[in-house]
Amino acid sequence: MKTSETAKQKIREYEGLRLKAYKCPAGVLTIGYGHTGDDVKPGMSITQAEADRLFDRDLDRFERQVAVTVGTVNLRQCQWDALVSLAYNIGIGNLSSSTLLRKVRSHPDNPAIRDEFRKWNKAGGRVLAGLVKRRDWEARRYFGEV
Repeated sequence: MKTSETAKQKIREYEGLRLKAYKCPAGVLTIGYGHTGDDVKPGMSITQAEADRLFDRDLDRFERQVAVTVGTVNLRQCQWDALVSLAYNIGIGNLSSSTLLRKVRSHPDNPAIRDEFRKWNKAGGRVLAGLVKRRDWEARRYFGEV
């Protein structure tokens, strides 16, 4: 399954675009649309085209990881989009060990999943308004409301 254009736009919007490396609120060196990794160096700058390539590459990686993590659960497009957006932001390791994923695997339409999205609203130990907004969108997307 691939992420919808609507979700791609939202992920870009929530990640924001920064062409110069910076430390995110969690203290991780980041560039482009939330790209992290050993290839990001302090003082590094990239072009818009490079940011787009990194985004496409990262999104592809998260799509593959979410597919493996979710396993045989048959998801609707809206559910897929929400899970990929969450994984893109919190990392696949956090998603893999989450109560949210356990609920998705056992009953993907469980209404309690909405609250599980909203628990991932902190960075560096602080609740961030941007994460509250993103998690709200992801929860609503998951249930096909947006």
